[in-house]
Amino acid sequence: MSTVAENTEKKTTTKGKPKWLRVKLPTGGNYKSVRKLVDNYNLHTICESGHCPNMGECWGAGTATFMIAGNTCTRSCGFCNVATGRPDSIDWDEPERVARSVRLMKVKHCVLTSVDRDDLADGGSILWAETVKAVRRMSPGTTMETLIPDFQGIKRNIDRIVEANPEIVSHNMETVKRLTRKVRIQAKYDRSLEVLRYLKERGIHRTKSGIMLGLGETEEEVIEAMRDLREANVDIITLGQYLQPTPKHLPVVNFIEPEQFDKYKEIGLEMGFRYVESGPLVRSSYHAEKHLV
Repeated sequence: MSTVAENTEKKTTTKGKPKWLRVKLPTGGNYKSVRKLVDNYNLHTICESGHCPNMGECWGAGTATFMIAGNTCTRSCGFCNVATGRPDSIDWDEPERVARSVRLMKVKHCVLTSVDRDDLADGGSILWAETVKAVRRMSPGTTMETLIPDFQGIKRNIDRIVEANPEIVSHNMETVKRLTRKVRIQAKYDRSLEVLRYLKERGIHRTKSGIMLGLGETEEEVIEAMRDLREANVDIITLGQYLQPTPKHLPVVNFIEPEQFDKYKEIGLEMGFRYVESGPLVRSSYHAEKHLV
């Protein structure tokens, strides 16, 4: 098989974004309604802070993503624009605030994510569970996806997520095995796989993971990672183009063409994934509300 780099190097360079990465301006009545609520109540979503290219589409579909456990991460991944350092203490009022935001925004499907909190014995898992419970209490009609960290593989912390029982539990691999140490410095490829496998064994109905492309991986490596995820009984996979947040972060090695993303989607569906979201602008929560069916 040819490498992804070979597939793209003839038509694109890292000096400028290709035309297929252009984003349409958000429109629509639902988007405008959510936009007004966010502005009026100073609500916080990772959709905005992460400059997600799909914010308009997701908000229009009634989906929003919230980041909990603070805004400082204990890890320093080469792709992530979240601040790294010593986090503040846990804010135990946060679950109620997030739940109130979900209710005010009339969110149909809520995606929760967080920074890594390796400074805490519970990895932030207690706050995670309390947030899920608060959203359930205030917005009983809202479905949820929890995009969790690996909790260092500590099962009692993962069990708190299982017991909270969100509709979907997601944990991103982010990249292929060879590049994991470079891209996710404090993470381990096999540990992430074990977390996903354990979630399924403990009864989580839908599990999910995501991979960024364009960091120098080969087609063979991407397919190997996809195969590893299926062997861990993961149901849903997302594949999207990595974009460098700042010059200090890992550079984009290559831009993957839409046709290559289409190929990965076909391969993923043949492998048995229930859903495969694969495209240049795809992010972890893209079409999240559709993954419940």
